[in-house]
Amino acid sequence: MSLVRVIVIWTALATAIVVPIAASAASPLLAWRDPVYIAAGFAGVIALGLMLVQPVLVGGYLPGLSSHSRRRVHRRIGAILVVAVVVHVAALWITSPPDVVDALLFASPTPFSAWGVIAMWAIFAIALLFALRWRLRLRPRTWRIGHTSLAVVVVVGSVVHAILIEGTMETVTKAVLCLLVLAATIKVMADLRVWAKRRSPR
Repeated sequence: MSLVRVIVIWTALATAIVVPIAASAASPLLAWRDPVYIAAGFAGVIALGLMLVQPVLVGGYLPGLSSHSRRRVHRRIGAILVVAVVVHVAALWITSPPDVVDALLFASPTPFSAWGVIAMWAIFAIALLFALRWRLRLRPRTWRIGHTSLAVVVVVGSVVHAILIEGTMETVTKAVLCLLVLAATIKVMADLRVWAKRRSPR
């Protein structure tokens, strides 16, 4: 792969993540928000951006990274995602505990809350599954199916959650990022399914 193509791929990924964050930082709505609420919002924005990186890593679409490096980075970003979700929810709790309780109990009148909670529990389930993977002696195939299924729930829940919220994120950049996250997830799932079919007859 040529150096120009490598630069283009990495630049495109960085742009897809940084632009929505920058647009959020420039939002006029931040002027009326307290720092804790702003921290909650940006934790969510960053988490959504990192969700784009995860399928790209799994699919091996980023040049310059070995298979071992991709897996290591994938795990680290997964850990950062868990932290970002915790910060997001904890900061919202500090801002408005009743709203968070209603969301966790699926009693909130705002539809986006339920999707966010579903995505949150799914990402926690992935972390727990990873932590117990060796203790439970999960077979590689079982691990992949469980991890992939939960990852799809995280992606769909997070995207719907983000789209339904009218807040800090700028509308166009948010929509583009959400579409990219969905497209990357669908792409890697399709590629991995083809890979499995090619290997299965052996």
